[in-house]
Amino acid sequence: MIRREDSLEYHASGRAGKIEVRATTPCLTPREMRLAYLPGASFPSQEIALEPSAVFRYTSRGNLVGVITNGTAVPGLGDIGPSAAKPMQEGMAVLFKRLADIDVFDLELNTTDPDRVVETVKLLEPTFGGINLKDIRAPEGLYIYDRLIENLNIPVFHENLYSNAVVAAAALLNALDLVEKRIDQIHVAICGARTVGTGCARLFLCLGVRPENLLMYDSEGLLHPDRTNLHDYQRVFARDHQARDLASGVRGADVLVGASTAGVFTQEMVRSMNRFPIVFCLATPEPEISYEAARGSRQDVIVATSLDQSPNALVDLLSFPYIFRGALDVQATRITEGMMVAAARALAELAREDVVEEVERAYGGELFSFGPEYLLPKPIDPRILVRESAAVAQQAILEGVARRPVSTETYQESLIVRLGTGREIMRGMILTARQENFQVVFSEGTNETILRACNILVDEGIARPILVGREAEVREAIERLRFDLGGVPVVDPARSPRVEAYADAYFQMRRRRGVMRGAAAQRLRQQDYFAAMMVHSGDADMMIAGVSHHYVESLRIILELIGPATDIGRISSHYLVLRPQGAVLLADCAVNIDPNAQELAEIALLAARMAHSLGIEPRVAMLSFSNFGSVDHPLARKVREATAIAKQRAPDLVIDGEMQLAAALNSSIRLQHFPFSNLEKDANVLIFPGLHSGNLAVQLLENVGGAVPIGPILMGTRLPVHLLQFGATAEEVVNLTTIGIVEAAALRRAP
Repeated sequence: MIRREDSLEYHASGRAGKIEVRATTPCLTPREMRLAYLPGASFPSQEIALEPSAVFRYTSRGNLVGVITNGTAVPGLGDIGPSAAKPMQEGMAVLFKRLADIDVFDLELNTTDPDRVVETVKLLEPTFGGINLKDIRAPEGLYIYDRLIENLNIPVFHENLYSNAVVAAAALLNALDLVEKRIDQIHVAICGARTVGTGCARLFLCLGVRPENLLMYDSEGLLHPDRTNLHDYQRVFARDHQARDLASGVRGADVLVGASTAGVFTQEMVRSMNRFPIVFCLATPEPEISYEAARGSRQDVIVATSLDQSPNALVDLLSFPYIFRGALDVQATRITEGMMVAAARALAELAREDVVEEVERAYGGELFSFGPEYLLPKPIDPRILVRESAAVAQQAILEGVARRPVSTETYQESLIVRLGTGREIMRGMILTARQENFQVVFSEGTNETILRACNILVDEGIARPILVGREAEVREAIERLRFDLGGVPVVDPARSPRVEAYADAYFQMRRRRGVMRGAAAQRLRQQDYFAAMMVHSGDADMMIAGVSHHYVESLRIILELIGPATDIGRISSHYLVLRPQGAVLLADCAVNIDPNAQELAEIALLAARMAHSLGIEPRVAMLSFSNFGSVDHPLARKVREATAIAKQRAPDLVIDGEMQLAAALNSSIRLQHFPFSNLEKDANVLIFPGLHSGNLAVQLLENVGGAVPIGPILMGTRLPVHLLQFGATAEEVVNLTTIGIVEAAALRRAP
């Protein structure tokens, strides 16, 4: 559940809002400023004046979409006006960028006059490569859409009209295949005659549903020719049929689609349908009938809803970013219904293929295969961008609306490179962590950051937190923050019935290290000691600490109580760094100041093992200021020796060094100067020669490079324990907990 307070903080924290404009070319020196503006910009302007299509070469127009609204039909809120609609518009902008690397300007127009909206967007056409209409009430939004298609020479898409419709069309194709029904013979009832229902009806007809076999209903019943309250866009679907109410229209139907509101479908309706019925519910946040209720009504029904926690989630994220990606990349003049059908068919075909391992791993190893509960690919499937966008682009070429035809194979390769895998890895990790049901103990139970993180962990189902601290103080802090953490256990070390057993166990561990029984009992009343002993005793699966302490202080306790695993010489750490191009592991960035060659080799092998546990096939670069013996210095020799040791201990591991960072991450440098290197592809595990270089690299990537580092994640501990850097945010706590769970679960299962 998303709380109002959390949402407001999310939108207001840092820079207000969710988007910003950044320069994509250097503009620091006086020369670069002159290149960017005057006189430099005059030269591409001259080229565009001579050849208008050159605008796509010299400007960002070809990757820029205008998201347009007047705020008259915001989902769940209705007519709230253009200013109040802006958060939703910025959210669309983030999704376009996140899922398809498309830039967006959101435009909120202060008018309800459809002709003024049309005229405004027409005047703005030279700015954009495409237009996305959103949250404009019907029938005005449909009128605006039609007028813009007629007048603009760039793609126009009505998100409310077609995003869900494309996904529903894909699901329908696969459902009909499963029940062995022909689309030209089925009877369809659609409940909801506004924008979403209209889009579904249009695309279903394009797929082959016969017009006379499609009945559409609104709150007043069937759309039929005798009604005087229908607008022109509804009258197209008016049918002279005796089934004037929804229950009558559903009886004997093969397909029932909801585009209305919660609770309008009943189990009796589903039972009255033809054999092997198909029921799609698109209402949000609650569907017309729950997935469980629909499935419970009869054994032969196939069900899909808009809720992503249910099978067959009909979510618009599967369509609009990828449709625009394909249309923009071939500079299409429009988005046709044929292109949308191509997108639907691509989604349907992808669901019939074997599911890639990384998707199944993200869902805890659950095996997916085409069937009644797997009609659509999961949103994290990395193939969606490639398949759907390529299908749209190819259809645009076939229909003659593409100004820049592309080779399908070459285009698909470019899509793979465009976004890489970093964009999806965190979402996949969260899904994996959910399957593990880990109990995670937090030693700082009254800390506000920890409580905020635990609220997210519980809400997202990532982990089962345990909070350590005085219960009255912890509960008071939870109440003050208005979090729903009533079911989270709170353990007070001073009052716990386990404290004496923990003290005895700790005394046995440390009695020959100068610890007496009284001192053991005293230390176990400290929260970090107590939490660590919970993990040691099996009363928790993992521990998180350190958000309000210096790292070294917390690390000393962990070394004392948990220590390294039996086959590990020294505990070390890594950061998982998420970049648009992919994910990389950096080690050691938090623990070992100046490791020797043996220790550096062990760090490399541990990092490679951790990468593998996250589903990343490791390619390890041992970093130095030297390239393969170019400098004969003790620091370079250490890295060279560590590389040899690691190769000897793991001969099948892809590892090389000593090498500079540029050589590790730039294949052209390796091919030109070091063709003998073992790294055929760029490294994704970077091992630094000392703590100073690793720690600074992480901070540079975060503060200058815009990457997202997750960590530090301890490696080589006997049991799963992780320490936060002082001052970590709630989001960083959640990310560290998630990755820690995924790694620990994978290591448990390892032989």
